Amino acid sequence: MSFDLLTTVETGGCSAKIPPRQLEELLKDLPLPVDPRILVDISTHDDAGVYKVNDEIALVLTTDFFPPLVSDGYEFGLIAATNTISDIYAMGATPLVALNIMMFPSARIPMEVYREILRGGNDKAKEAGVSIIGGHTIDDYPPKYGLAVIGTVHPEKVITNAGVREGDELILTKPLGTGIILAGHRLKMTTPGQLEGAVKLMKQLNAAGATLMKKYSIRGATDITGFGLAGHALKMARASGVTIELDMKSIPLLDGTYTLAEQGCIPGAAFRNLDYTEREIRFTDGLDYSLRMIAHDAQTSGGLLMAVAPEKSGEILRELHSAGHPEAAVIGKAVTREEAPLILG
Repeated sequence: MSFDLLTTVETGGCSAKIPPRQLEELLKDLPLPVDPRILVDISTHDDAGVYKVNDEIALVLTTDFFPPLVSDGYEFGLIAATNTISDIYAMGATPLVALNIMMFPSARIPMEVYREILRGGNDKAKEAGVSIIGGHTIDDYPPKYGLAVIGTVHPEKVITNAGVREGDELILTKPLGTGIILAGHRLKMTTPGQLEGAVKLMKQLNAAGATLMKKYSIRGATDITGFGLAGHALKMARASGVTIELDMKSIPLLDGTYTLAEQGCIPGAAFRNLDYTEREIRFTDGLDYSLRMIAHDAQTSGGLLMAVAPEKSGEILRELHSAGHPEAAVIGKAVTREEAPLILG
């Protein structure tokens, strides 16, 4: 039975997040737990929490779920699982087990769609070596799906968004543009190939990038999702005490992204992300409006942004290109902290 999940939502994927400024305001007064075994908490707004079990093992815990961003239930499940597991990869950890999180309106959508969403999530988890061992469902509209994932990492090898050092180069492993392409699809402004390219990208695990981060002992990274490249780079700069300079003309883009932005196809989430960054960002003279907004486009299941020593960047790029990330590129660098923690040029 065919059912178009996009008929249930106005916005889906990571574009459905609460605006980052509002979320930060909400969280700032919540007391943080005091426990020496907690290695990473919400104070740096990192991709996952980390809890030290012993001298050899730390648990890495994350959860993510969202409304549909594609029509097909199976593809929705694949993308949602890929997106959640990415948080574990971004911390340098190995994902192990997961729980399903599902909100589904059993009286309004055929239950076959429910089954297909779960099948997609399970297939992607198996690809990542993750066992889904349970879950929870409530009856809710519109549908939402995701995972809670647990992985492991050595306590001294955790990769965080606070690990960027002055002089590091920033490598982005996937092109930007998923939010804009998905919005363009809903407005019938994209070609089938452009949508296919975005969907294929969102289904691609960040496993290869995670493996290389471990191989080259990288300590600073994040994955690019709902707060856009600019929002996540700003969080990295703050946490690391550096200024990050990004060269927008070096950033890989999905086919059609720039043209759609020029035509005014800029999702609302990009403006909410800009509202979050604009007090701490400096745009260089000559940077056009479309590139500014692409930097704030909310990504779903985006790439890793990793901070690497300049002498290693060429070799890491070559390995990324041969491992299924042909558009991976050096897009910026970290410098001594200036007044603005993030500079887009």
